[in-house]
Amino acid sequence: MHELIRDITFCILFAWGIGLLAHFFRQPLILAYLIAGFVIGPFGMGWVKSQESISVISELGLIFMLFMIGLEIDLKKIVRAGRVILFAAGSQLLGACLFGILFFLGMGLGGFDAVYLTIACSLSSTVIIVKVLYEKRELDTLPGRITLGVLVLQDIFAILFLAVQPSLANLEVSVILLSVGRVGVLVATALVLSRYVLPKLFHQIARRPELILLGALAWCFLIGEIAERLHLSREMGSLVAGVSLSTFPYALDVTAKVTTLRDFFITLFFVALGMTIPIPSMGVIWLALVIAAFTVISRALTTFTPLYLMKQGLRASLLPAINLAQISEFSLVVIQTGVVAGHIQTQTASAVSFAFVILAVLSTFAIMRSDEITRASIGPLKRIGIRDLDHGHAHDAGHEGGHGEARRVVILGFFRAASALLSEIERRNPVFLDQLTVIDFNPNVFRTLADRGLHVIYGDISNVDTLVHAGVGKAELIILSIPDALLKGANNEKLVRHVRTLNPTAKIVATADLLADVADLYAAGADYVTVTRISDAQELYTVIEAAAAGLLDDKRAEMDAQLAERKEVLP
Repeated sequence: MHELIRDITFCILFAWGIGLLAHFFRQPLILAYLIAGFVIGPFGMGWVKSQESISVISELGLIFMLFMIGLEIDLKKIVRAGRVILFAAGSQLLGACLFGILFFLGMGLGGFDAVYLTIACSLSSTVIIVKVLYEKRELDTLPGRITLGVLVLQDIFAILFLAVQPSLANLEVSVILLSVGRVGVLVATALVLSRYVLPKLFHQIARRPELILLGALAWCFLIGEIAERLHLSREMGSLVAGVSLSTFPYALDVTAKVTTLRDFFITLFFVALGMTIPIPSMGVIWLALVIAAFTVISRALTTFTPLYLMKQGLRASLLPAINLAQISEFSLVVIQTGVVAGHIQTQTASAVSFAFVILAVLSTFAIMRSDEITRASIGPLKRIGIRDLDHGHAHDAGHEGGHGEARRVVILGFFRAASALLSEIERRNPVFLDQLTVIDFNPNVFRTLADRGLHVIYGDISNVDTLVHAGVGKAELIILSIPDALLKGANNEKLVRHVRTLNPTAKIVATADLLADVADLYAAGADYVTVTRISDAQELYTVIEAAAAGLLDDKRAEMDAQLAERKEVLP
């Protein structure tokens, strides 16, 4: 026991120290944890040698990581995901598995090695993707939602594989049915208890944070133990425990309470994983590079192709492919279960770990610069004959590059503020819509507005050529409705300067995130600057007045009436 405590001490100290270096050099923390484990492990300095300690640390970290992954899987969102996300995710998984089996068997790898490598290369990193997209504020964009939808279905796919994995050596129909039956019993038990028993218990302790945390942990280990008794695994039980709580009324509260504990044990898991990585031979390094290259290429083919065929446009098809181009933490879990079961060689597991590290670093940089990569790729793709959504509109003969007669009012970029504005125009003065042009690169916006009969141009507003061909030079009023936080490749100040150069006489309305930006936008050439926080504050003040006067129900009825009349493009 004292040896375990000492080993955990080493894990935390080195994870923190190398984590600080990773933070300063802007590297993924997971990479830091793996390096920390390697340094203190049997193949490094040898300060942690006990295989029992490594196993216990790894299993605890894995249980908590899978529990939290389960909490983040929202089954309701999967049902509402829509045709595009479901088809894209299904095509990515099926394509990756087909290409993987053919590729790794063609390399001469054994059957089990090929299967495990195929599964590992078909899954992407939830931790890396969500963290970077959150920092870029792209989780709520169309490519972001597609990426998250694919990640959720990948996790479900991994769950099904883990259900069958213990029986891979004796894979018969009866064995598969038995494994699926055990999973069914486990899931049914968890769902029944979480639906009919847990809500009453958690309602009673809702005001006791320590009991909510303890209850969540008890639930995690209870379902894990039930899974163990069903000859599955505690790890899979913890995953099912998380999924069963994902639509629970207290799921958000549980997630908030468990997050800190989760981060602690996830750190231990990756440090323990680093301890198992031996000093690589040239064979391991070569296999890792092959795995990494295959993952990137296969992800591009299996993600970009179905999205493009569903007419999502080059940009919305490329960005999810870039986002998903790495190996998942779940892949390391799958590989570890294969090592424990004796299905695959340690050399194969080491190669996957090295490939994970390589792609964790490269994909983080790629996602951070995904817009630049996408812009650089669209031109060459068009030149080789791959068409974008703007193809086919050149026949609209007219001014400024063939997009028809220039409209009086041009809206650059279309997000929720522009959607609300369009609804307001439809309600107050529908005739004004004939004088309106919208420019945006969201394929859903493009199709929806076109179906409504509005003049919409598919293009990137940060590209000056797009502005020229869209007829911005002849517009009378130009509206920049998207705040800097959501703009890609530009900001409002740069856009105002570009637009003012193209059209010296137009009235330009821009949007400011910060109060300090207002003066800069006026200096750049804007005629009016909207500050969203001011209009929001005015609305909230009227709500406060209504509440103080006892008229909040009337205020709500007024708002409900307005919402009922609106048919916005972006709800």
